[in-house]
Amino acid sequence: MTANPVRLALIGRNSAEHIRHASDEMADFLQRRSAVALQCIVDSDVTAGALPDDVELAVVLGGDGSILRACRQFGGQQRPILGVNLGRLGFLADLSPEEFRERILCIERREYRVVHHLMFECEHRTADGSSEVFSGLNEVAILAAASLTMIDIELAIDGERVTTYSGDGLIVSTPVGSTAHSLSAGGPILRQNLQAFVITPVCPHTLTNRPLVDDADCEYVMRVPEAPPGVMLVIDGQIKRPLAAGDTVTVRRASVTFQLARIPGHSFYGTLHRKLGWWGQPQYGRPRSGS
Repeated sequence: MTANPVRLALIGRNSAEHIRHASDEMADFLQRRSAVALQCIVDSDVTAGALPDDVELAVVLGGDGSILRACRQFGGQQRPILGVNLGRLGFLADLSPEEFRERILCIERREYRVVHHLMFECEHRTADGSSEVFSGLNEVAILAAASLTMIDIELAIDGERVTTYSGDGLIVSTPVGSTAHSLSAGGPILRQNLQAFVITPVCPHTLTNRPLVDDADCEYVMRVPEAPPGVMLVIDGQIKRPLAAGDTVTVRRASVTFQLARIPGHSFYGTLHRKLGWWGQPQYGRPRSGS
C-alpha cells in the first residue's frame, strides 16, 4: 500500500441483490489497489451515518435515491460523496461501474473536486404543538395524494404572505432537486450550486401561478387550512407524513451542505447533455420522392 492512500467507504443497500453483487465486485477491485484504503463497507439499509473519522470519500452504489438516503443519514457529519449509478437516470450518481474503474487513477491521485450544494431543514409542526425536523437534499412536497381532491396551500416567505396555491400540491426544491419532481411539474432547471429555492405548484388551478425562485436564506412556511384524509408531506420522495388542517411546514437552509465529488470530465451541463439527450436540433432527412 502507498504511503498516503485515499481512504474510502463503500455504501450500498444489501437488500437489493444487484447492488449487493456490485458492492462485492467493487470491494474486491478496491482491495487490490495499493493506492486505496477501503476503510469500511456499509449497508445503508442499516445506517450510513457512523463512518470512521478518517474517511475522505464515500462511494455510494445505486442511484440518486441511494445518495439522498446516505446524505440524510450522514446528518451533521457530511462527507464527500461519489455516486456510482446502478439505477436509471442518475443526475448525481452519474458514473457507471465501468467508468469508475477507468477513472480510478483520478481518485487515487485526489484529482476530483468537491462541490458544496444547498441542503434544507424541514420542520413539520402539528396543530397540537408537537414537531419533527428532517434534513434533506432534493425537495419538500405537500401533495393531495390519496385525498383525490384539490387542496389549498398557503405560502409565506420570511413572514410575508405570498399567495394561496390551489391544485394538486406544492414543491419547495433545492437546485439539486430542480431536476427531480419539480422538473416533472414544470419547474426550471437550476445550476446545482446556486443558493436558492424553487417553489413549483403541481397542476395549479390558477394558470397565473408559475414557479418562483427565491433566496436560500429565506424561510418558507406552508399551511393547509383544510386537509382531507390522504394529504401528505413528502421529503425527498422517501419520508412521508400525513398532513392535517392547522399543521405548518417550514423549510429553511440547513447548517450543513451536500458534498458532491466530481472527477475531471464530468460536469453539471455534461450530465444534462447525457441524461436529457441535449444533443442539439434533431437532424431531419430530406423527404424521399413520392413520400
